[in-house]
Amino acid sequence: MTVEGELRGAAPHLLLDSLRTGLTRLYAASCVDLLLIDYGFTSLRPVPPVQSPARASHVSAAAGPAGRVFRTQQPYLFRDDGPTATVYLPVTVRGDRFGVLVVDLPADRGTPETTESLGRVAETLGHALRVADRHTDLYRSTRRTHALSIAGEMQWDTLPGRACAGPTFDLHAHWEPAYTSGGHLLDWSATEDELLLIVGDGVGDGTPAALVSTLALNAMRNARRAGLDLVGQAGLTDQALYGQYRGKNPLAALLLRLDVATGAIEVVDAGSPTLWRIRGAAIERVELDRQLPLGMFEDTVYVTQHLRLLPGDRLVFVARATSESHTTSESHAAGECEAPDGPVGRALARTRHLGGADAPGAVVRALRETPGSVRDAVLVLCLEWRGHGAGVPDARPDRTAPFRP
Repeated sequence: MTVEGELRGAAPHLLLDSLRTGLTRLYAASCVDLLLIDYGFTSLRPVPPVQSPARASHVSAAAGPAGRVFRTQQPYLFRDDGPTATVYLPVTVRGDRFGVLVVDLPADRGTPETTESLGRVAETLGHALRVADRHTDLYRSTRRTHALSIAGEMQWDTLPGRACAGPTFDLHAHWEPAYTSGGHLLDWSATEDELLLIVGDGVGDGTPAALVSTLALNAMRNARRAGLDLVGQAGLTDQALYGQYRGKNPLAALLLRLDVATGAIEVVDAGSPTLWRIRGAAIERVELDRQLPLGMFEDTVYVTQHLRLLPGDRLVFVARATSESHTTSESHAAGECEAPDGPVGRALARTRHLGGADAPGAVVRALRETPGSVRDAVLVLCLEWRGHGAGVPDARPDRTAPFRP
């Protein structure tokens, strides 16, 4: 049986044991370790038990060979004059980066062909890890530098992940704080023809905010899986939130449908997070007609708006927690404003050269480090559309406002 086949049949908590047995048999591997990225996306942490004493502690995701492979998503073969070669391989599933697989081999086995073969093994391992997470806590526990709050646990169990890649698009998200929760809402569903996307602002922090976003997320999924369009999804979620909270906990959200072949977009803006577009060197705030937040009033009727992307466009969604700190006199004295276009625009300008996988985290950090910032929860999502056979933009006036620092 192949190593990939053995991984698929292994017990969820024994994936690494199965992998070590297979790689020792086929490649004479002397050491196999798996490093998983922590929830804060700052360190790579070894899954116990560790075979190499040198990899017994966590390493930075921004440095060293493992960090390099995690960032670049390219395998790395390290050879020197010694008897051992080391292969570092990205463990990624459809754009969602889990960590790095590290394999020590006899020096004569350290070849590009072996590296390519091990790359396929690492890909299979990523899929196996995703399934195993449903049956064991081993890998989730490994990823924690410290305990999650209950709200954080709820958020990580409901959100779909940090990334999704398709033939014509890449989607990457980052949010902080990672170990608690700002009540942010994020979800997507992709098919051959379309990408459905939901981004929602936080509604405070802690368990109450997580409960609001969890109810909204499940209502949206229920509507989407029942075949309802964006208006139907918004309407059902609006009813669910109003029925539970009677207008006391509305949720600002943006629902989007992308035709992955043409770049045509339908949007329902329910008092949503801000939306920006990067096209070449131009950074523009996309101005939409904002409608009422979900759950504010009973039986709100929503309508769609239309946009169109060009190949190479990047859409950036910026969601910030809505909390009392935004309305305090201290915040206003520090320069805080309700629609912080200046800080967002400058953060996007500084990070637009980064790849889609790295840009969201860089924007989040820039916003949370802005002088005068109250360091509320922030979620940033980047959607890049590569496109094929895309048409010309809509002939209607383009409702965007250029950012000027």
